[in-house]
Amino acid sequence: SSIFPIRRRLPTEERPMLNITPFGWFHTAISLVSLFGGLYALLRYHDIRYATPLGKTYTWFTVATCLTSFFLMRTGKLSEAHGLTVLTLIVLAVALLLGRNAVLGSWRHVAASLAFTLTVYFHFIPGFTETLTRVPIGAPLVSGPQDPLLQKLVGGTFLVFLVGMALQVRALRRGRATLAQPVT
Repeated sequence: SSIFPIRRRLPTEERPMLNITPFGWFHTAISLVSLFGGLYALLRYHDIRYATPLGKTYTWFTVATCLTSFFLMRTGKLSEAHGLTVLTLIVLAVALLLGRNAVLGSWRHVAASLAFTLTVYFHFIPGFTETLTRVPIGAPLVSGPQDPLLQKLVGGTFLVFLVGMALQVRALRRGRATLAQPVT
């Protein structure tokens, strides 16, 4: 008899849905608020600005998503996904610093906007990975982060974001970004 109890595998009906814990669902919910808020801001305003209520919501939900991700580890140790988390926090900090008191249409405003947009793209990488390694249940579409299908999807999404960022720069430089006035 060992002092370490043997972990038994839960029967299917006792396992969490999609093999995600309640904390994992919480993490997913806050990441979706962040992702959809960021996408809405980009599609509607061509911009995410921290000075707006939507910008604050996006920023803080992204920070919460990043912080909760450190407690989610399939292998029991930090992974490349956690490196992306750190990179996201760094890029978000750069966006906040560049955007502080930046004049609309200035290079600082445009650079801050592009940094925020890059963080929206970063949401897609773990989102695609976690979703496609779990569904359909029993026969997931990809085997893991190195799966060629997943890499093509992430690469294709990056190309879409590059085109979107080019259009974003053009709109911001022309002053067509119709942003809500910052709350003071």
